[in-house]
Parts: sequence; C-alpha cells; structure tokens
Amino acid sequence: MDGAKLDQLKQFIEQCKADPSILSDPTLSFFRDYLESLGADLPPSAYESEDSKSKSYVVEESDEEMDAQEEDDDSDLVESDVELEGETVEPDNDPPQKMGDPTVEVSEENRDASQMEKGQAVEAISEGKLEEAIEHLTEAILLNPTSAIMYATRASVYIKMKKPNAAIRDANAALEINPDSAKGYKSRGIARSMLGQWEEAAKDLHLASKLDYDEEISAVLKKVEPNAHRIEEHRRKYERLRKEKEDKKIERERQHRRAQAQAEYEKAKKKEQSSSSRTHEGMPGGFPGGMPGGFPGGMPGGFPGGMPGGFPGGMPGGFPGGMPGGFPGSTPGGMPGNIDYSKILNDPELMAAFKDPEVMSALQDVMKNPANLAKHQANPKVAPIIAKMMAKFAGPQ
Repeated sequence: MDGAKLDQLKQFIEQCKADPSILSDPTLSFFRDYLESLGADLPPSAYESEDSKSKSYVVEESDEEMDAQEEDDDSDLVESDVELEGETVEPDNDPPQKMGDPTVEVSEENRDASQMEKGQAVEAISEGKLEEAIEHLTEAILLNPTSAIMYATRASVYIKMKKPNAAIRDANAALEINPDSAKGYKSRGIARSMLGQWEEAAKDLHLASKLDYDEEISAVLKKVEPNAHRIEEHRRKYERLRKEKEDKKIERERQHRRAQAQAEYEKAKKKEQSSSSRTHEGMPGGFPGGMPGGFPGGMPGGFPGGMPGGFPGGMPGGFPGGMPGGFPGSTPGGMPGNIDYSKILNDPELMAAFKDPEVMSALQDVMKNPANLAKHQANPKVAPIIAKMMAKFAGPQ
C-alpha cells in the first residue's frame, strides 16, 4: 500500500482513539461495522449522531430554562402592598375582662338588680366616666349573664375607650347568647375596623344593618367598604396570577415530558435504523451485499465474476494453487465458474454460521492460506461449515 495512504490511515485511527464520536458519522457506518465484525466494543458516542446530540442538548437546555422560568415566576409574585385609607388603633393586650356564666339560672331579683346597674352605667357614659360605666356593666353581667344586651353595651363602651379586642370578646359573647343581636354585630364590626380587619368588619356591619339599620352603621360602612373592595380585588388579582403561574408550570412540564419522549423515540428509532442498516447491508464482518468482505473482481484463480458484492480487492493471494486436492468436483488452482451462489446465500445454516465470529475467523484463515484447512478439521463448529461450503463449491455432480 502507498506509504502516504498508510500515514493518513494512521492519523485517522489516532483521531478515532481521541474522539470516538467521529465514528457516528453515517458515512463511516461501514468502518464501524467492520470494527464490530472484529469483535470491537465501541463506546456509545460512536453511535450518537449530531441530531441525537442536539436533541439531548435541547432537553437539557429546556430543564435549565424551566428552572430559570420558575424562579422568575416566583419573584414576580411578591405581593405589593394594598393602598388603604382610614385610621386604625394599636390592639389592646389587657387581660380578658370578667365574664358571667350563661348556664346559671337568673332570679327575678338578680334581673332587676342587673337593670339597675345598667342604668347607672348609662348615666356614667353620658358623663364621660367610661371606667365607671365598665364597672357597672360588669356587675350587671355577673348578675344576669344570660343577657346579650349587657355584653353588647359593655362592648360599645370598650370601643369608646379604643379597646377593640375587649369589645370583640364582649360582642362574641353577646352573639353566642343571641345570634340575631344587631348591637353585637355592630360592636364587633366597628371594633374590627379599628384593627384594620376591613373585610370582616364590612361583613359584620352589613349583617347589623340588615337586622337593625342606623346612621352610625352606614357612616362606618362608607369608610370600611372601599378598603374591603381593594383587598378583595388585590386577592383575586394574585389568585389569578398564581393560577396562571401554575398553569404555565403544568404546560412547561407537559412540553418537557413530550420533548423527552420525542428524544427517546428518535434515539430508539435511530438505533433501530442503524441496526436494520447493518443487517441489510450485509452479514457481520463485512458481507456488504454478499459474502464476508466481498469478492469484487472474483477470487484470483477462481470465482469468475466474483460473488455478489465481492470481497473488496479479492482474497489476498486468492486460493494459491487451489485448495489442496481442490474442492471436490472442482479443478485444482481455482473454483468452478458454474457455481450457483444463491445456494450459499439462501442456505440458512451457512448464513447463520457467517454471523459467528469463530466460524468467520476460520473461513478467512483458510481463504488466506488453504493449507490451514487441516488445523480446523477438528473443530466441530467449523468443520461442518467448511465441508458444506466445499460441497456447494463442487457444483453439480
């Protein structure tokens, strides 16, 4: 062989060692098949085409993009503050006020005494003596703990004292005794508005207005409702944004799964096509379109016209002088020109044997040097195949 071509071949082999992915080029599939026929174990990169690499890159890139997009979505959902109007007060943290036991039986005497305490509380309220009013109302509650109006009245005094939490406790007690207590809803609604609980306040005040409308409830609602509406709109906005974010995430995951499935499908399809291509191109170890390695031009000294597909370049040295003693029925120094090659190619046993590396190695050894036939006669796997081929070569008797 030309020395320059040998140098080029050596350089190519070195490149393949350094980067096996070179063999993934479809135009080098014949060389890959040849290496496999020699028992070579090629790395996965030798089979990965640029198309599959790009698909893998796309899937990996989509993972990074999806993570980055999720981070962006999370940062976009930092809720802004709602612009609200109206004054609020600091919550009171005093110990809970005295409460009565609503399960006790109240005598008429205690009822009357309770009403007297209430009257004195009203008088104290009119004089601005709120602490004194609380004391009288507390005594009235202890005398008659089943009266919702007593709790609701004391709640209204706590509101005047800017103690919304105490007012809410009394309003809750009033509503437990009488769920239809308009004054209980009114007191709790006003107390909640003082704490900035706008939506809850609006709900209580609307209920109070339905039960017993008055101008004070209407005035407080005019301050409460705008804030309640702003909060509701704000909440709906971010609920919508969260849903949109979740929908986008689900869609991205769906597209990612579809891309992964498509990539796997393409990879499997490519592998199947590569395997099918190797099967159809010829038998392992060569045989592109014919016998192993091909027989173009015929075997020197025989096989006129060559076997279909041919051994590229013919068998080195041919069968010099023919097989010792010749193939039965043939002439020494060559093979008969009237062989029906379809009998070989259509013989299942021979075609299966050609896929066996051990058999192929023995056949190639004999073809290189017919004198080597003797050393394979004792091999139970090889000898019958050689005998059968010799019978085929012998032609019609």
